[in-house]
Amino acid sequence: MKRRVHPHEKTGELNIVPYLDIMVNLTMFMLVSMTSVIQFGVLNVVAPPIGPAAASASASPDQPKKELQLSVLIGTKGFFLASANGILADSKGDPKAPIDTKVAAPTIPLKADGKFDYETLTKKMVDIKHQFKDERKVTISADKAVAYEVLVQTMDAVRNDGPEKLFDLVQLGAL
Repeated sequence: MKRRVHPHEKTGELNIVPYLDIMVNLTMFMLVSMTSVIQFGVLNVVAPPIGPAAASASASPDQPKKELQLSVLIGTKGFFLASANGILADSKGDPKAPIDTKVAAPTIPLKADGKFDYETLTKKMVDIKHQFKDERKVTISADKAVAYEVLVQTMDAVRNDGPEKLFDLVQLGAL
C-alpha cells in the first residue's frame, strides 16, 4: 500500500537550529555562573557549633589545656576583642558579662577620621598569637549597622600579617 500525499498536507523537515541555539546559550550561561560560584569558596569560613552536643564536646576531659576562644566583635564604635575569660586588655567589670557594643568602650576604637583601625587590630592579633602559638580559631561578629566591607577587611586583618599566618580558621557568629 502506498500512501498518497494530498496537496493540502504540508511536508517538511524539522528545524532544530533554534533549539541548538538555546542549548548553546544555556550551556555557556551555566559555565560562567559556575566559575563565579567557585570563587566564593576561597575563604575558609565555618559556622560555630550550636546545641548541647557542642557544649559537651568543648567540655571533654581530653583537652587539659584551655582554649583561647578568641572573638572579635565589630561595633559602630570600633573593635571589641574578647576571649573565654572576658574582654581582652580591659580589666573593668565582670569578664563573663555580655558585651554591649553600643555602651561599652571598644578595645580598639575608631580612628580620628571615623574609620576602623585595621593596623592596630592586626598588631593586637600578633601579640595574642605570640601568647597562644597553637591557636588558629577566631569568631567574628558584627553589629547590623556595620558594612559588609568592614567585615571582610576585619577577616583579612585577623588572618594574616604579611607572610605570617595568625588566626586563619574564621567563624562567623551572631551579635
